[in-house]
Amino acid sequence: MLSPAVQSRIALDPARYPETHGAIDRTGIIVATTWELDRAATGRCCSRNTRQLVGSPEVRYKAAQLVLGGHNDMKRSTNRILTSHVGSLPRPADLINMYREQVPAEKLDSRLTSAVAEVVRQQVEAGIDVVNDGEFGKPMSDEVDYGAWATYIHQRLSGFEMRDLPADFNILNSIMGGSKDRSDFADYYKSPEAYAGPSTRPVRFPMNVGPIRYTGHELVGRDIKNFKAALAGKNVEDAFMTAAVTGVNFFPGEYYKQPEEQATAVAEAMREEYKAITDAGINVQLDDPIIVNVYEWRFSMGGDMAAFRKWAESHVELVNHALAGIPEEKVRYHICWGSWKGPHSTDLPLRNVIDLMLKVKANQYSVEAANPQHEHEWKDWRDVKLPAGKAVIPGVVSHKTNVLEHPEVVADRIMRYAEAVGRENVVAGTDCGLGGRIHPQIAWAKLRALSAGAEKASRQLWARTAFPT
Repeated sequence: MLSPAVQSRIALDPARYPETHGAIDRTGIIVATTWELDRAATGRCCSRNTRQLVGSPEVRYKAAQLVLGGHNDMKRSTNRILTSHVGSLPRPADLINMYREQVPAEKLDSRLTSAVAEVVRQQVEAGIDVVNDGEFGKPMSDEVDYGAWATYIHQRLSGFEMRDLPADFNILNSIMGGSKDRSDFADYYKSPEAYAGPSTRPVRFPMNVGPIRYTGHELVGRDIKNFKAALAGKNVEDAFMTAAVTGVNFFPGEYYKQPEEQATAVAEAMREEYKAITDAGINVQLDDPIIVNVYEWRFSMGGDMAAFRKWAESHVELVNHALAGIPEEKVRYHICWGSWKGPHSTDLPLRNVIDLMLKVKANQYSVEAANPQHEHEWKDWRDVKLPAGKAVIPGVVSHKTNVLEHPEVVADRIMRYAEAVGRENVVAGTDCGLGGRIHPQIAWAKLRALSAGAEKASRQLWARTAFPT
């Protein structure tokens, strides 16, 4: 029989979940007849309509929370450094092939369900506390793909039509033509070493030809369903799913008179995806490399910081507009300086945007902190007041090198951030997504190193006192 204290933690709220039994039976097992809890069942069938959540009380408690969305507060490092990552994880080869061949949904969906279950299990085995679905629902048709985090949205928005690229149109120049880094290192960027990606570049692009509305309800619902099923019975601290922020247009549009109108329409449409995720009780992470990369693409040549910050202020307003009605405590916000192979010599310094980043209505902020251009920026956090109750997710392993970080190096990076913002306000993460950027074997080794380093840091930060492992 469970103790009254544990029962009170596990008991479901009948007012919030009127469709459940909202009770613990006489043996101390959570019981409910909802479809979601039924999907979470990992034990034998108790009756025709009821299942058991098996395992320790703590495991059952976490499973019920994650599957039913029964908690609101994003987890923080209250008694040890928690571990997470940015989102994209290596896809299985057969899933990549299915996306490449555009197989029918009935064939894809079955494999997608099992692949998500596998990637959640792998994260748990690697020691990751705050897990996701690997972004497996976002199509990736090549082993190397830097853009899947964003390109998926055109399957979920109306108003776009695929068009052939004009013969004189260069995507790379359209996006990065104003980059000082690419100007200063022009010879390098012309070399094969600078390009890691598919052997053929895209020849079609999405043209905006009509009103933009969110049409991806079935797809995001599929992803949520797969992720919740994968979480069943897993001993994880928290869960998140990623979604794109797209406030900049690189291609010409035909419908909206001004680029800002199109950006606002996309923001308002994507809000429905954010809401679907948080309504399901899962934290949403907004991926927004745009906010810092626009400096590189548009302002680095002249170094006009005032003009950049004016643009960035309007961008933050757009992001917060997209987040209207989304619970702040359910939002993670990720920024990064791009995954391309290059010097990154003119990356925007974090200190020039950190105050604007913290104006985004989020609970946790994910930043690059492990690569040579940004590792020193932990110092900036000593001069910025992190709002109460919020946390930083510094990258302590990086996708920008195949060199495997030693756990001692990871621990040192964590310790510096803990010194700057407080140990409870640090969740150890990655610089960016690992899937599609580095070899799968190295990606998983980096996550294990992340976990090992977090354990070392925790033992030092909590003075070797007992903490869950």
